[in-house]
Amino acid sequence: MNKKTIVLSIALIGLIFSCLHANDLKNIFAPSEQAKFSIPMGESYDYANIMVKRVVDGDTLLLENGLRVRLIGIDTPEIHESAKLSRDSKRSGEDAGAIKQMGQKAYEFTRSLVEGKRVGLEFDVEKYDKYNRLLAYVFLKSNGMFVNAEIVRQGYASLMTIPPNVKYADQFRQLYQEARENKRGLWK
Repeated sequence: MNKKTIVLSIALIGLIFSCLHANDLKNIFAPSEQAKFSIPMGESYDYANIMVKRVVDGDTLLLENGLRVRLIGIDTPEIHESAKLSRDSKRSGEDAGAIKQMGQKAYEFTRSLVEGKRVGLEFDVEKYDKYNRLLAYVFLKSNGMFVNAEIVRQGYASLMTIPPNVKYADQFRQLYQEARENKRGLWK
């Protein structure tokens, strides 16, 4: 396309728009209610009030909008065969089957707290992990319970602090120590 064609095309577009009445432009860009449709342009979810559709495992949730949330600051045992399960088994000396049983208990506890319930998400410095999951602190809408902290307090999670998301790391550390000392949850 040469320079003359580009200039003529721009001029023609300008002429068309200048000939249209303001109401005509309104009707083009804001159609009637019957003809409206929307194209999502980025996220527009209300993370202050969203439902947990399903608990994936003890530290991962699936929201009603289809996004996964990884709970910041905590780590629960794996429930499925995976590279992480193998690494955890080698690192801890625990049998993979025993780890999966503990993971099932953590999953069931988390599920009892949040599945099918409305929550609010609080973000820290980084909003996504390398798997494109939302990273969040989760609070129940019904009573304000801090879900991440409750899972640690009841003994169903270890700590996993990954800077720069460290807002509640000290609180989690204290709750973890208390759960271990009092033999709660997985520490029985």
